[in-house]
Amino acid sequence: MFKLNNVSKTIKKQNVLKELNYDFEKGTIYGLFGPNGSGKTMVLRVLSGLVIPTDGEVEIDGKILHKDISFPPSVGIIIENMELLPKLTAQENLQALSQIKKTASEEDIIDTLKRVGLDTDKPVKKYSLGMRQRLNIAQAIFEKPDLILLDEPMNALDEDGVNLIYKVLKEEKERGACIIMATHNKSDFSSVCDKILKVSEGRMVEVRNEE
Repeated sequence: MFKLNNVSKTIKKQNVLKELNYDFEKGTIYGLFGPNGSGKTMVLRVLSGLVIPTDGEVEIDGKILHKDISFPPSVGIIIENMELLPKLTAQENLQALSQIKKTASEEDIIDTLKRVGLDTDKPVKKYSLGMRQRLNIAQAIFEKPDLILLDEPMNALDEDGVNLIYKVLKEEKERGACIIMATHNKSDFSSVCDKILKVSEGRMVEVRNEE
């Protein structure tokens, strides 16, 4: 379980997050929605360990982030501008990333690229924006992480791409992953999420899908 315990974040005297308390469970897809500047991306940054809360703490399976552990032990991330290696193919990009943790096999890499519809030998510099986004999603899931954090994951995807990625995310949920997605438009993911959270002025509240 991934828990926000009274988490606040202040930057330049601005309260970006305000006393957030929430338990995110594995095997569940969550959607965070709210306008730009509402704090939803900061929630992902805090959960990923990239940002340290000003107050409160993040708890991951009973361990406190930045106290017991430096980063979540098993996490995949898309947050803002992801760096891809333009001269390499999708497979070569994932091969390079796999050398960090050494948990994904070559079979995992090939299977993930097929799942997101990137069965190609083109170098990344020749990709469309939609293909780059598919590769971003592939790098977030290919190591089968427990926690998947996705900021605006449907950007640049056409309808077929969105439906394919929804299918992939449902498969990741069935595998047992906790998936948290952020967008400024709730309709982007309301059909795939189990729970919807509205983020506004640094506060977060669970709402029903139809609201």
